[in-house]
Amino acid sequence: MYSIHDQGKEYLDFFAGVSVMNCGHCNPEILEKTIQQMQTLQHTTIIYLTEEMVQLAEKLASVLPGDLRRSFFCCTGSEANEGAMLLARLYTGKNEFIALENGLHGRTYLTMSATGIPMWRADPDLSPKVHFAKTVWDSNTDLEQAAKASIESIKEIIQARGANHIAALIAEPIQGNGGIITPPAWYFKELKQLLEDNGILLIIDEVQTGFARTGKMFAIEHYDVVPDIMTVAKALGNGMPISAFCTTDEVAKAFTKPSASTLGGNPVSSATALAVLDYIEKYELCETAAHLGEMLKEGLIALQAKYSLIKDVRGIGLMLGAELVKEDGQPASEETDVILEKLKDRGIIVGKNGLNRNVLAFQPPLVITEANVQTLLHELDEVLAELQ
Repeated sequence: MYSIHDQGKEYLDFFAGVSVMNCGHCNPEILEKTIQQMQTLQHTTIIYLTEEMVQLAEKLASVLPGDLRRSFFCCTGSEANEGAMLLARLYTGKNEFIALENGLHGRTYLTMSATGIPMWRADPDLSPKVHFAKTVWDSNTDLEQAAKASIESIKEIIQARGANHIAALIAEPIQGNGGIITPPAWYFKELKQLLEDNGILLIIDEVQTGFARTGKMFAIEHYDVVPDIMTVAKALGNGMPISAFCTTDEVAKAFTKPSASTLGGNPVSSATALAVLDYIEKYELCETAAHLGEMLKEGLIALQAKYSLIKDVRGIGLMLGAELVKEDGQPASEETDVILEKLKDRGIIVGKNGLNRNVLAFQPPLVITEANVQTLLHELDEVLAELQ
């Protein structure tokens, strides 16, 4: 749970390396399995099935939503999303995509093309095959109206481009880097029906939201929707590089061309991921995230009532954001940086995100305690008081 400075200072981590260390730093139960595997068989390649890879695929199939049961293992979230988009093209025979503004899906060519955050679109010549719809957040209106506008925006793109050209829509169930943007409960059901009516697949990017982060194994489960393809990474390895794109038996049949990820699904990462899934189940981390997330959210809302700098508190489970806005309505980006530095000096690590980098991001390891939550809220209270 703690990050240790080279000079011995302990830090309470409330960011988890951007939702990676869900089971805590240097977790001994998980590391034991990792080290055992490193001493047994460290690497073959994905073209040789190992026992650990097969067991992981079977274990994932048992926890994935609905009829998602086929997994292709790779190393990073970018690679998983790239593979998911390729699979959608192979299955549908179509080659265009819809993505949401403010989304982040990776650093490869196609995933960067589907990323709607300007600062992460480094390539000046990205694919014109990706079309951006409005996201479910708009500073000028409420969540319900913004979500309705998002659905209408998607309808307009489908009408303009033609459903016969669009392979899939890719979206995060909660936009992490976009500012912990959390859709209303009805949004994904209506979206899925719209896509099904037009023969368009739904790709859900659970890279940042998966593995008990939001109080359920996957965030899309809060919306009672099963996507056609889902991607996972980050917390699956608890610090070891592993990712996957997962789908149904039917969609998986379209991937017949030769393909391999040299390091994807290697025995060490697979053994670690198995230990992670066992740990989440054994220690009921979904329940912990739901309980402590509610406690943290209530504490942040109480601070919002006390400090006008906090405009909004949003998120689910232990994936929460506090948007900071100045009295003149401008994003409090500089204040956000000051708060992060002051908390760091007090031994607490918190993240930031949002298009204007003015959203405090609380995504701690799921092994935190009630006392840790109270410590964070107490220190944040004092820091906010210093800024008044």
